[in-house]
Amino acid sequence: RLIGIEIADLRKTLPKEEDPEAEVTAAMKAIKDQIAALSADRSELIKGQYKDKHYQTSSILLGGGIFFTVYGVFNTWFRTEKLFPGPHLFAGAGICVLWALAASLVPAMEKGNDTARTAHIGLNCLNVALFAWQLPTGFEILLKVWGNANLPWF
Repeated sequence: RLIGIEIADLRKTLPKEEDPEAEVTAAMKAIKDQIAALSADRSELIKGQYKDKHYQTSSILLGGGIFFTVYGVFNTWFRTEKLFPGPHLFAGAGICVLWALAASLVPAMEKGNDTARTAHIGLNCLNVALFAWQLPTGFEILLKVWGNANLPWF
């Protein structure tokens, strides 16, 4: 992500070549070698298509997460005709909101906004923590549903 900035900064340190036949100093050659190495690293990273892989994985996670959140709410409602407000329900709603907020920052991140990137990472870290905190209550709910033979499966 920062390689492009490093390359631009290194290019700024090179003197403007007015005479193409001018002798290249050792310092200039070292800077040019550094630029070439960073450019090669950047090309390798681009070939890895990490941005595309991250986008695809995130889209699947967002779509699947929202689907199963809504499915869980409807499943509970249709089985019991009520919802059970509590930590698990509120954490799930919070996770959906955090997903939406983090996804809404992507256009700003694509334009190079570092604040949006930092907020995106922070929101997703908070999201993972909230999800991990929600696991024990989700496991309890799962055991109750599996243990109750009278509840119809959706």
